[in-house]
This record gives sequence, structure tokens and C-alpha cells, in this order.
Amino acid sequence: MPPKAKISKRMVLDAVLDITRKDGFEAVNARSIAAALNCSTRPIFTCYGNMEELKKEFLDLSFDFYTQYVENYRSHANIHPCLILPLSYILFAREETHLFKLLFISDMALNMAEANDFYKEIGNEKKAKLFSDMLEMNLERGRAIFLDLFLYSHGIAVLTATGKVFLEQDAAEKMVSELLSALVKREKPDWDISRW
Repeated sequence: MPPKAKISKRMVLDAVLDITRKDGFEAVNARSIAAALNCSTRPIFTCYGNMEELKKEFLDLSFDFYTQYVENYRSHANIHPCLILPLSYILFAREETHLFKLLFISDMALNMAEANDFYKEIGNEKKAKLFSDMLEMNLERGRAIFLDLFLYSHGIAVLTATGKVFLEQDAAEKMVSELLSALVKREKPDWDISRW
């Protein structure tokens, strides 16, 4: 009789990803993972001491999945570079609803007592700098516009993920483009999003 296949951490995480994408993270437990892997629950707890440890690693994997999603979107989208993040975010909310809810609603690490707390989140300052450079704008104004664009896009994405609104991608693009144009034109009246 051949030995049973060893269950690895990566196999467990992939099973959790499949379950979450299909049914939501609420459906993840030792039994559902074991069923997906066609094994008992024992190998899961050989890989992970408890479900909290597994969830922490899974959140990292999920964020990597989201980052790759944005990169794939970037490589195929024919839009102004400043629109990549907000529009991929909205599309992710529609196409990967359960992962979006996990990452950006229920387990979102961002706590904003004030609007500028947005920049305490790792990576947001760097993204705002790149955004400002793309717009050829000083960092202070670029940061303000980047935050406004995030808040607007996050609202659309949450409404999309919760089934309260459904926008075709071209409608979302038009809305986000118009907001970006209005915000930038306050500083640069001649700016035209179609010229990039």
C-alpha cells in the first residue's frame, strides 16, 4: 500500500482559498478544510497549532492574491495609470466578493479616527507618492487627492461586494475618472485625463 500523501501548509492554504472564494471565510473550519483535502482534521493541526495561526497566514496569502490581481489588471487595462488601483479594487469586489469582504471589510486593518490615519497603513504613503508623481503634483495635494479617490472607490467597492449596487466596469470607470478629473483640475485647470 503506497504511503498517504503528506498534507503541507501550502495545500491547507490553497484549500482555504478555494473555500473562501466559493463560500466565504465563514465556511472555513477544520472539517471543511479536511473535506477539501480528502483527509482527516489531524494533518491540518499538524501544520497549524490552531485556526488563528492558520487565519493569519491565510490573510497574508489572500493579500498576495489581491496584489497579483491588481498586477494582472494593470497589464491588461488601457486606462490612465492613476485609475489602476481604484478600478481594480472595485472589480475585485465584484469578481472576488468573498475575498474582498474578508480583506477590506471584516479584517481590514485600517482604523481611521481622522482622514490622514489612512497614511499610517503600510504602503499607502508610497502609493500616494507614485500617484503624485504621475500627476506631476506636489505630494501634499497628491496625498489629498489619493485619499479622496480611495474613499470614493472604497464606497463603491463595499456597495458592490454587499450587493447594494452593481455597476458595469465602464460605468465605474466613468465615475472614478470624472471624480479624479474634478479633483485634479482644482490644481491644474488644463489637465485632461485622456492625454496620457
